Amino acid sequence: MARTPTGAAVLQPEVTQAITDAVLQELADQGYGRLSMEAVAKRAGVGKSALYRRWRSKDEMIAAVVTEFSVTRAAEADTGSLRGDLRETMQALIDWLTHPLFSRILPDLVAEDARNPERSRNARENIGGLRREVGAAMLRRAIARGELPEDLDMEMALDVLAAPIYWRLVVRQAPAEPDYVDRLVAYALRALGAQGG
Repeated sequence: MARTPTGAAVLQPEVTQAITDAVLQELADQGYGRLSMEAVAKRAGVGKSALYRRWRSKDEMIAAVVTEFSVTRAAEADTGSLRGDLRETMQALIDWLTHPLFSRILPDLVAEDARNPERSRNARENIGGLRREVGAAMLRRAIARGELPEDLDMEMALDVLAAPIYWRLVVRQAPAEPDYVDRLVAYALRALGAQGG
């Protein structure tokens, strides 16, 4: 009979969550360049070995934590209508970009991407690619329902949906007023050539 693993063989979820929270807090407080494994371990209340059991390096740790945080916040909306799906998707994007910690982290990550092409490529594939696939699935459902044209330019459509929110919240640092999502959804429906939108 096989023994149940104990000690280092088990990655306890509560420890992983404490480390994840510590990584995000350290990124917000110190930035990418100044974040250290020692500081993360201390903030999480664990030894450095707990970090190295999960990730081989600081870069791998940050990439994994930021990817998990970002991808789990991509709304997989399936309300039965493109308007409803867009509303949920855009609100989730706003919530992600305005999250109290992530809104402080993102500008530093964007700057780091400019300095580190490998990190940038990984972020595009692991965060951007996965989030775009969720959006593409939403648009494909709308095409199947006859709400969008079959020849929709998927890449352009995905850019049109995300870019205004990113530009407004991150680049301009302007607020999203209470009716912003509804106005943006109406605009996006027209831009995508939605039928009966």
